[in-house]
Amino acid sequence: MTDDAHARRWRLLLGAAAESELGSPGGQHEQAMDRALGALYDAGDPSGPRSGGLGASAPRVARWLGDIRTYFPTSVVEIMQRDAVERLDLTQLLLEPELLEAVEPDVHLVGTLLSLNGVIPETTRATARTVVAAVVKQIEERIAAKTVAAVSGALNRAARIARPRHRDIDWDRTIRANLAHYLPEHRTVVPQRLIGYGRRSQAVHREVVLAIDQSGSMAASVVYASVFGAVLASMRSLRTSLVVFDTEVVDLTEHLDDPVDVLFGTQLGGGTDINRAIAYSQSLITKPTDTLFVLISDLYEGGVREEMLRRVRSMTEAGIQVLVLLALSDEGAPSYDHDNAAALAALGVPAFACTPDHFPDLLADALDRRDISRWAGATR
Repeated sequence: MTDDAHARRWRLLLGAAAESELGSPGGQHEQAMDRALGALYDAGDPSGPRSGGLGASAPRVARWLGDIRTYFPTSVVEIMQRDAVERLDLTQLLLEPELLEAVEPDVHLVGTLLSLNGVIPETTRATARTVVAAVVKQIEERIAAKTVAAVSGALNRAARIARPRHRDIDWDRTIRANLAHYLPEHRTVVPQRLIGYGRRSQAVHREVVLAIDQSGSMAASVVYASVFGAVLASMRSLRTSLVVFDTEVVDLTEHLDDPVDVLFGTQLGGGTDINRAIAYSQSLITKPTDTLFVLISDLYEGGVREEMLRRVRSMTEAGIQVLVLLALSDEGAPSYDHDNAAALAALGVPAFACTPDHFPDLLADALDRRDISRWAGATR
């Protein structure tokens, strides 16, 4: 890259304040990029906080959203949209359908819309649902196939039996497991161990209960967990339940056939009563030794902490597998209650963050009853 190109990029980065040193952007394309950046990031009063030039006009914001989609890649557009909502207080403008139609859908935008769920007017609700559906589709395309493959593999391994009936023998695995017993003179393998699968393919093998903290800081986790819940619910070999909680608990299991409905059943914000959520989740479990309980929370407990820890201990003692995620998102662990995380770890239940891309393999390990403590360092 030439010195000239470096200077132009620094000029776009630093904004109008650097014009005396680096000059004006050259060409219509760079000038348009500079205007779009300046509307969001350029300072008003140099001695005060930076302020933007979009004002509170929906048409002006809509034009700006169109401009940034023209001149910047999608990853940058998503960051600029997020900054615009936070820096310029455009939350109320997101209630206007014309503006929503111009926005690039992403997980953070869905989180903002869900936080406004209770005040979205009917004129905007259909557009908001379209935006949420677009993001859900993106996530499903990203995680669904991998999740089904990983979880199915774990369930198949769990169903494998060592004394199958003749029609249930898995000949491929049986031959590979007995190659040491190949008899060259007879050109055959004499199997010492038969491998097969039980005839339970249509039965429910395991129960999965997802309990999702819907406090404001968990917005991205709520979105991803809801889609994962819908994918798991589509598998007949699992019995999947999904609850969301703040100080109240809402069971959204009946909506799992449509993750968009699940998301619009949430209400981001408010306090947190983890103990109450765990108590309700326990009431859903019918086969403790065949159940995986996944708690997704930053662990800031507004309920009774000692009771919450006692319930987790009783779950593990009953044979329930307990998995605690501080976040299920691409951003890593949020601020979380370190004391509660340490207390859970002392009970043999490590708490850690996990990305959506890692979650299918983590689920498979948990369903396989492998030691998941190794994930605590690998997915932070």
